[in-house]
Amino acid sequence: MGQKVNPIGFRTGIMVGWKSRWYASKQEFADLLVEDQRVREFIKKRKDPSGKPMYPMIAKIEIERTRDEVKVILFSARPGVLIGRKGERVEELQNELQNLIGRRVNIKIEEITRPELVAQLVAEDIAEQLSKRASFRRTMKRAIEQTMEAGAKGVKIQLAGRLGGAEMSRREKQIAGSMPLSTLRAKIDYGFAEAWIPQGHIGVQVWINLGTYSEEDTDGADAQTGQASKKPKRAYKR
Repeated sequence: MGQKVNPIGFRTGIMVGWKSRWYASKQEFADLLVEDQRVREFIKKRKDPSGKPMYPMIAKIEIERTRDEVKVILFSARPGVLIGRKGERVEELQNELQNLIGRRVNIKIEEITRPELVAQLVAEDIAEQLSKRASFRRTMKRAIEQTMEAGAKGVKIQLAGRLGGAEMSRREKQIAGSMPLSTLRAKIDYGFAEAWIPQGHIGVQVWINLGTYSEEDTDGADAQTGQASKKPKRAYKR
């Protein structure tokens, strides 16, 4: 059985920064970690009365903490839906999060200009199409074509579950371009979503190769400077 590693977790702290950026003592750390998870689940799983996601097309949520407030950064392909008319939806979300965690919350929204190159958004789009009973092979093929046309170096999509309403669950995957998962310098984005169909759940995994990280993009500068010198020691004669 293969040992699978999340590409984002594999690169966190070396090539990619953390999604939660704060410091806490041992006594507070666990509570704040659970609080971060509650905030993310609240935003991602919030539904309107019709059952549609209230805050759609959110790729990732980053959280920064100071002594006074919690800063929540939302990366969305549809910032206009999040902001609402005259910013009323942002204020509503801000008040709900403050009631949820009991701290002052500051929300910042970052726009994603190329959603076809964000693995999480591609996975959620595929899951949405599968929930509408679209053909899984056609959906995978179209997603791969759109991502490659947007400028990706490679893409891999894997579905698992009762595909096409079959009696037994199975895996199907399609690959285009190159996908060097073990190369740390490779800029691999990963996303996961679940499609709800009458037969059960279908898991959707997406890997997108965006090229390589440049020297400015790395978050491992501290690790590099902390390494021991490789120069040979000078020998002193007595």
